[in-house]
Order: sequence, then structure tokens, then C-alpha cells
Amino acid sequence: MRQAGRYMSEYRALRERYSLLELCRTPDLATEVTLQPVRRIEVDAAILFSDLLLPLEPMGIRFDFIRGEGPAIDNPIESEDDINRLRRFEPREALAPVLEAVRQVKRELAGRVPLIGFAGAPFTLASYAIEGGHSNNFARTKALMYGHSDAWHRLCDLMADIVSDYLNAQIESGVDAVQVFDSWVGALNAHDYREFILPHTRRIFDVVGGRNVPTIHFGVGTGAILAEMREAGGDVLGADWRIPLDEAWDRIGHDRAVQGNLDPTLLLGPLTRVLAGADDVLSRAAGRAGHIFNLGHGILPSTQVEHVQALARHVHHATRRRQD
Repeated sequence: MRQAGRYMSEYRALRERYSLLELCRTPDLATEVTLQPVRRIEVDAAILFSDLLLPLEPMGIRFDFIRGEGPAIDNPIESEDDINRLRRFEPREALAPVLEAVRQVKRELAGRVPLIGFAGAPFTLASYAIEGGHSNNFARTKALMYGHSDAWHRLCDLMADIVSDYLNAQIESGVDAVQVFDSWVGALNAHDYREFILPHTRRIFDVVGGRNVPTIHFGVGTGAILAEMREAGGDVLGADWRIPLDEAWDRIGHDRAVQGNLDPTLLLGPLTRVLAGADDVLSRAAGRAGHIFNLGHGILPSTQVEHVQALARHVHHATRRRQD
């Protein structure tokens, strides 16, 4: 879950010289940042360093990252006319630097671990584009969704098409699995998810699922809609720390794999508590096939890298011992 970042000194050194968007848009830099955690931590896969907002700019939605505040949209969607002005684009051209980074990372990894690519899901992309950045209540997004449902579905149709094509381009470039991030979809209840989101997200998984690579479906705060997310698609469903892993797996169904679900803030505490939390997650997985141990969301910037290293070693040791 967002392996690279400010918790690593080598990443901070690069960020002193380059903006986040420069790192994402320069294949050599994106390759270096992707490989940094692979060198330091016993991860079982590399996660491509990129940002889920990158497809917005070729659509006509300009943005940048404000230090300490996150993404800021220059021209947020405010009307149906704004939606009508959005552009379709060819990701193999407009997002070529990302795809080149995929190819470079694959060469550098040389089969050591697989590479996971990703893209944002329609609700999360739309919410950033409408709110102008992150939101606590998604009021503008829901106002458009409820009040102008036809326009909402046109917007999500467009985003689903673009995300599907973008993920297929990543697969063509060499990623071994793809993850669809619907980071903020937990803001919806099950009824609204089914009406406004499920058809669009399902279309992504229907398209990408035919490419014979594993697909991962992730959101935050989604305990109440896990069954609906399962219906939308994904070989693997993510669960965050707000729901016990075994309960989440029961809601998802044991014919699907699960990813999760240690609270990332535990890594800020004493190591004994970190490892106890990991043991609780593993005990709830009960050794069943199909559990990917992971955090419930990204590593926080103030995390000690030594805690991340110790956690990975501990999980590997514990799971190997169970297998033996």
C-alpha cells in the first residue's frame, strides 16, 4: 500500500530536488522511487510509483500538489457543461512516461518480485475532480450524483473507459497485477453504491479481467459495502482496519482473496504492538489460501522505516512457520 514515500530518507532526498509530478512523469525517477522500498524492505511485490490523478489532466482537468495539503484541482467540475467539455485520450500517448517507467522497472526487477500497476476508480477520480481536492463530506460530489444523475453517469462512463484502457496499457507494458483504488468510496452506503458506482466499476473489471492478470479492488471505510464491491469485481478485495479480517472475508466470500488489514497508525507505536497487531490479522486469516497481508491504507510519512522492515520480516517468519 503506497510503498514509497516520505518515511524513507532516500525518497525525501529526491523530493527536495523534484516535485511529486516530476517524479511521476520522469521514467528514470519513477523507476528509482518504485525500487527504493524493494531494496530496503522484504516486500513480495513492487508497487509502481505514480499517482491516481494523472489521467485527469489529459481529460482537461488541471491539477497540482500543494506541499502539506495534497492535490488541488485548478478547474474543478461545477456543471454539466464542464463534463461535456472533458476529453477522451489515448493513454499510450498521453501517459507514455508511466508506461515507460513500467518497462524500466520490469527490467530492473529482473523477476525478483512482480510489479503491481494501478489506477483510480470512477468515484474517487470524480470526487477529486468535483471537490477540487480531498473532501471530508463529498457534498459537491453527492449533490451532482443525486441532483444530476444523468450527468453523473456520463462522467463515470467516461472515467471507466479511460481507466480500463489505462490499465490495459499498463498490462501491455508488463505489470503482473493491477489494483483499482476507490479510496473514498466508503463515503457511500450500499444503496447508493449499487445505483451510482457498481455498474461503472464492474465495467472496468469486466474489461481488465480478461487480460489474465490478477485484479485487486481496494477502498477505505468500505465494511458496509464489501458485498457490493465483490459484485463489482476483483480477484482480490481489500479490507481496511475498521473491520476484523475474518468478518470482512465472510462478507466478501471465501471464493475471493482478501488484502489487509493492519492499521497503518500502529506502525507509529512500539514495535511489540505492531507485531501483536500483525499476529491478530494472521490469526484471523487462519492460514487460509488467498490472504495478502497488507496495511489497511498507505504508510504514514512519520513511520520509522525500521518498523516497516521488522513487520515484513515478522510476517514472513510467522507465515513460513505455519506452512512448515
